[in-house]
Amino acid sequence: MTVTVATLGFPRIGPRRELKQALEEHWAGNGDEAALQAAAARLRADNWIWQRDRGADIIPSNDFSLYDHVLDMSVMVGAIPSRYGWSGGPVDSATYFAMARGTRGDAAAGCAHGHADAASADASGTDTAGGLPAAEMTKWFDTNYHYLVPEFSADQVFRLSSAKPVDEYLQARALGIETRPVLLGPISYLLLGKARGGAFDPLSLLPRLLPVYVAILRALADAGAGWVQIDEPCLVTDLTDAARAAYGRAYAQLAAGAGVRLMLATYFGALGDNLDTALALPVDGLHIDLVRAPDQLGPVLAAARPDLVLSLGVIDGRNVWRADLQALLDRIAPAVRTGRTIQLAPSCSLLHTPLDLDRETALDGEIRSWLAFAVQKITELATLARALNDGPAAVRAELDAASAAAASRGTSPRIHDPSVQQRMAAIDPAQARRASPFAVRQAAQRARLGLPAFPTTTIGSFPQTGDVRQARAAHARGTLSDAAYDSFLRAEIVRAVQWQEEAGLDVLVHGEFERNDMVQYFGERLSGFAFTRHAWVQSYGSRYVRPPIIYGDVRRPEPMTVAWWRYAQSLTDRPMKGMLTGPVTILNWSFVRDDQPRERTCRQIALAIRDEVTDLEAAGAAIIQIDEAALREGLPLRRADWQAYLDWAVACFGIAASGVADATQIHTHMCYSEFNDIIDAIAAMDADVISIETARSRMDLLDAFTGRRYPAEIGPGVYDIHSPRAPAAGEMLDLLRAAAGRIDPDRLWVNPDCGLKTRKWPEVRTAIAAMVDAARRMRAA
Repeated sequence: MTVTVATLGFPRIGPRRELKQALEEHWAGNGDEAALQAAAARLRADNWIWQRDRGADIIPSNDFSLYDHVLDMSVMVGAIPSRYGWSGGPVDSATYFAMARGTRGDAAAGCAHGHADAASADASGTDTAGGLPAAEMTKWFDTNYHYLVPEFSADQVFRLSSAKPVDEYLQARALGIETRPVLLGPISYLLLGKARGGAFDPLSLLPRLLPVYVAILRALADAGAGWVQIDEPCLVTDLTDAARAAYGRAYAQLAAGAGVRLMLATYFGALGDNLDTALALPVDGLHIDLVRAPDQLGPVLAAARPDLVLSLGVIDGRNVWRADLQALLDRIAPAVRTGRTIQLAPSCSLLHTPLDLDRETALDGEIRSWLAFAVQKITELATLARALNDGPAAVRAELDAASAAAASRGTSPRIHDPSVQQRMAAIDPAQARRASPFAVRQAAQRARLGLPAFPTTTIGSFPQTGDVRQARAAHARGTLSDAAYDSFLRAEIVRAVQWQEEAGLDVLVHGEFERNDMVQYFGERLSGFAFTRHAWVQSYGSRYVRPPIIYGDVRRPEPMTVAWWRYAQSLTDRPMKGMLTGPVTILNWSFVRDDQPRERTCRQIALAIRDEVTDLEAAGAAIIQIDEAALREGLPLRRADWQAYLDWAVACFGIAASGVADATQIHTHMCYSEFNDIIDAIAAMDADVISIETARSRMDLLDAFTGRRYPAEIGPGVYDIHSPRAPAAGEMLDLLRAAAGRIDPDRLWVNPDCGLKTRKWPEVRTAIAAMVDAARRMRAA
């Protein structure tokens, strides 16, 4: 059998972030619907051609999205919450973006989608007179990609409301490119959603949902598609017996009515105890992740029926390291010799990797030789396929080059730092614990700070305006001197501090105008990190990040934030927070070296952050925030693996945070997460104050912190910063009252959901004024 190359998904954003530009032009009213769709069509065409020309035989379609592929599925099956006023038929882009981002509620934004009059309250009673709130957003499994959480009601009606998969398949076919359309599978889709308006199991909706899936599969078959890829990533998670049974019922119906061959795609882990379930499904192919779970190849080969096409995910779809192709060839050749039909693929969609290494012309040559981005990974797969089909001699030069790169990386003196190794060996468990219990620290901190009830603050960053971005770019190009750039940043800080005082905030921040990104800024000041110029990865919507690349041992050569904090504190008598990113978040939001355990790399980062914390304290900082926004997203997908991860993640935070006196208040922040399952670990972090994102969930996420489960102080977000809405004080007051019904009011802080970097100043000023007003009204009550 000829081995073929398949891809499961491809980066959407374009080599120069063309999708971001098109979306933001559209949202700003500078481009109509036709212009947006034309830009999207160009990106899709380019992506298909990129993959074809680099050796992919099986190319996906419908992996592209204007915002999020899970939101696309909700639109396709008509799962539109009632607050958006949709009455059936095609879902227009205004409704789509209202679900993604919410609406502001003014005359321009509130009526733009045509449904403002239909929704003064949503199904849960949310007041939307000030605009429509966006759908809840959370992390896609254990990645840094965010998806829009589907919302289901007990009387949910599903109907086919979008022909997007068919339209994009036909677009590719018109270009002469045959594709394999991609759909998120029905079981994973339901399991990733939430029941609203009463307790019920979303899987109970499966009989209503399946006919819509059958309809879209038939439409694809009628359009000419021979195969459809159905992603069921939940098959690598812990499933109930009821969920396993639901898989059997679902795929029996899909296989009977589809009219196309089905490639079932699993990724992010091992099938494990779900292997029998997956292999019993009446599908034509199965994709397995052999990067995260290499040991599952043997059991799959032994148990799979002979005619099942196997897609082997052998190239890492989530990291940037070049593969040792000879080692991979030796590992997969026995599977090919079984005579099965084999496809070679990335472990998962390449959505999670940067697009093209060839654009990184300024990257250090040695480090660059160790890397492979999405385009290069397809080339690696094509090389492996050719070696298997034509013999290794046909690609000997390519195999030798990959082996040489692996050897270089293993022996380079840039990887290992003896001073870091010595410090790691000397870590004492006591370094990860505060000297006194929280109650003692709380009394010392309150005496020192003298804050009112319901103290107000922000998470750290303020809007990165065009002026800020232009000054940073000019400084990077060398057209703005160090002195001029420093003067510019100081002026921005002065304005931010003055505005915060005028707004009435109790605890201030300096605004982080000098920081390009909450991880990149620190990585650039630590050893062992490399950075790119064009290696953008989508986080959500038009929000992209350039993750640092951790290639070697990590240490802090000199202080990173102390001078900026000292200057900002000199401008005010109110407490100025020191702002740091925590070690677990730096780890989880970077491309991490794979030649040692992640835990070891995290402890190195923790020691570096500890040095910064103690230097801030020595400079006079009374409050230091160490953000661990990504702690929950690093949680393994299988519960059996949780404790080991949580033990070292909590220890790393403790190492970073515990070198200070009782009267120094340590804050942390966490992003969209389900906290119930890890609340004991969060409590074990022993931060004095935690701020969390709760506005979109209407404080539901706060339930995990009720009672005695979390002993410290809490700042539940009352302002959803991922939406352009500026909620009114009354709406925030309702959220604070809801929070006070769950948490002792004496422990509550008042803050936005997250940093304000991506928002605009008019929204921020309006929202923060309302937030301060809500806090004052709570104090008065």
